[in-house]
Amino acid sequence: MTDAAAAPPVHDPGFCAARHRPFILAAAILASALGLIDGSVVAIAMPAIRGSLDAGLVEAQWIVNAYMLTLSALILTGGAVADRFGLARVFGGGIALFVVASLACAAAPTPEVLIAARAVQGAGAALMVPGSLALISRAYPRAERGRAIGTWAAASALTTALGPVVGGVALTAGGPEMWRWIFAVNLPLGALALWLLWRHVGRDPADPRAPVDLLGAGTATLGLGLIAVALTGAEAGHAGPQGALALGAAGAAVLALFVVVEARSAHPMLPLSLFRNRAFVAANAATFALYFALSTVLFFLPMTAIGVWGVSEIAASAAFAPLSVFIFLFSARAGRWADRIGPGPVIACGAALVAVGYAALALTAPFQAFWTATLPAMAVAGLGMAAVVAPLSAAVMGAVSDDATAIASGVNNALSRTAGLVAVAAMGSVAAGVYAAAGGPESFAADTGGPAHAAATTAAFAVLAWGAAGLAGLSAVLAYAGLAAPAGGSAKR
Repeated sequence: MTDAAAAPPVHDPGFCAARHRPFILAAAILASALGLIDGSVVAIAMPAIRGSLDAGLVEAQWIVNAYMLTLSALILTGGAVADRFGLARVFGGGIALFVVASLACAAAPTPEVLIAARAVQGAGAALMVPGSLALISRAYPRAERGRAIGTWAAASALTTALGPVVGGVALTAGGPEMWRWIFAVNLPLGALALWLLWRHVGRDPADPRAPVDLLGAGTATLGLGLIAVALTGAEAGHAGPQGALALGAAGAAVLALFVVVEARSAHPMLPLSLFRNRAFVAANAATFALYFALSTVLFFLPMTAIGVWGVSEIAASAAFAPLSVFIFLFSARAGRWADRIGPGPVIACGAALVAVGYAALALTAPFQAFWTATLPAMAVAGLGMAAVVAPLSAAVMGAVSDDATAIASGVNNALSRTAGLVAVAAMGSVAAGVYAAAGGPESFAADTGGPAHAAATTAAFAVLAWGAAGLAGLSAVLAYAGLAAPAGGSAKR
């Protein structure tokens, strides 16, 4: 899966001189690092955040979901906004907004303030993330672009792997309030990226006539938000079952309105014609199932391991390492396999391996053996994800015509973020139900301590891991059945 909906690769010699290109590449890498590290580091820091702010499970879910909501709903508009106001201006504006929101996160006195700041962070990322690859495409001629993108991808994978480790070291060494510095460190990184842009970008053309689908963005945000509130509200018991059902129905109605808006728009953020393509639908369905599973594990595993099993933050961060390391080492090879035999079989095998890893996670959770059971299971899942990421991109790109690859990539990226949003919102209800059935002493939202709480929480996590294994298996079936043709061949309709 690519970073986002990058603009079509059109080199502009006036955008920056040849000697400035490495600095533009550095700015793109820094911005990608800000966006990619954020999710994994916050997952590691979540137990400390909950303890510091006295946040319950639902508030913890919204600390993640407020960011995912605005990012997933607005990311498809990022490219259009850049066309209208200038790529470097919008990219820099996204970085600035992300950094300001990060400082608000660092200073947040209550969970509610942190949730609001995270929503603003997501809006900044929606402007920032799509610009990374577009910036490289604008700065580098086609003959040099592949190497630049390879450098960007390798650096992004490395920073993503190191982020949770650095965060874990800081939390373990500095104490629970160190989570605030995890957000504050975005200030120097963002400031450096902005300085690089200011110093090295030349001409930044804008087109005031470029359309922006504001109605589509608004209805997508509202619809997804209502569904997320319904799912988390059902677990919290605030609205009751009937209230949650009403909110969910309202969200579904708004999303139906979004589809109508996109069908009638002359310049939709989500062209519905893409979904007439069987291979495109299969690739995105597999993406949704796989990233729903991944988000479930990455959200609940650190809270269980750190909050209940007594694993330190730095040790828990090791669970994230196989994912990034294996993607860095093997994704290019998986991409070559997909080119040779088609993406379907490669994705199916990789997703099946992810399912095996999550099943092992579920089976061994009762032993609370992080180093000897949990980490090896996550390594198996990480190896499977390494076989999936590049072929999924190949499947998405190969399913559409060349002039639609940018928007197709953006749709796939937005869908993966939406899968994370829905997973974190929905699976809290599942965890709460299993926790209560397993004899948990109080609400799953409260870390009460004691053997009954530990056993019930572990049982809840095991059920979530089984669910993730099932979804990864479903992703394998979808890929094998829907993506049998080689990328760029008969899959393209």
